[in-house]
Amino acid sequence: MNAPSAAIRSLLGPAGEHGWLDDEQLLAHYAYPANGAFRLNFVASVDGAAMGGDGRSGSLGTAADHRVFELLRRLADLVLVGAGTLRDEGYVGLRVSEASVAWREARGRPAHPTLGIVSSRLALDPKHEMFADAPVPPIVVTPVSDPERLAPFREVATVLTVPEHPDRPGTLDVTELRAMLRELDHTEVLCEGGPSLFGEINAQGAFDELCLTVSPVLVGGTEGRIAHSETLAQHPLALAGVLECDHTLLLHYRRSAGLS
Repeated sequence: MNAPSAAIRSLLGPAGEHGWLDDEQLLAHYAYPANGAFRLNFVASVDGAAMGGDGRSGSLGTAADHRVFELLRRLADLVLVGAGTLRDEGYVGLRVSEASVAWREARGRPAHPTLGIVSSRLALDPKHEMFADAPVPPIVVTPVSDPERLAPFREVATVLTVPEHPDRPGTLDVTELRAMLRELDHTEVLCEGGPSLFGEINAQGAFDELCLTVSPVLVGGTEGRIAHSETLAQHPLALAGVLECDHTLLLHYRRSAGLS
């Protein structure tokens, strides 16, 4: 059997017919636990660079990464992204593919996941396309509490004023954010970065899973890692799956308190 385009095979995890996994098998592999999860997803080069030569993480993406990226969004009820990454990666209104819409609606879910935008300084334009073109009103997450500054955003989005972490001035309390999202019935959260947001989430130990694509390129230079923070915080992970396609590795990790 000839492998289809962006054909993904399992090295550790589910086994597909002739070694290749179809979308339903991939969705089952990445399915959220019954009580939901806070999942991180990112792509990096073999030497650990979080950005490609053009300064964007998107340029590291491969066909397999793009396929899984779409499927992870299909499963999520909220996609959380830092405001800087939204600007750098050119995000607009969050829309999934027609196939994903059909899959979600067949299961009684909204056609598209909600976009969550994290902005510590509220340096956003409420008239930006990410609001105007959104099929679902986004959620703006910020520690800013000034009513006048928040007013324009309340017209185009749900605003969550999240307190600062008690031990980390100037940073959001991610555990509190997770609790607030659960109150809005957003339990299956997919965080797409960027590195500063990942770094803070890691520093607070506030994630459950990591999906990491290792792109088969060397970048060099001074590019940073997928998680950037002044705080060192080490959290053990358990490998839940390893998929491969055209030299791209798709790694799936879960938090594991039992490893050292």
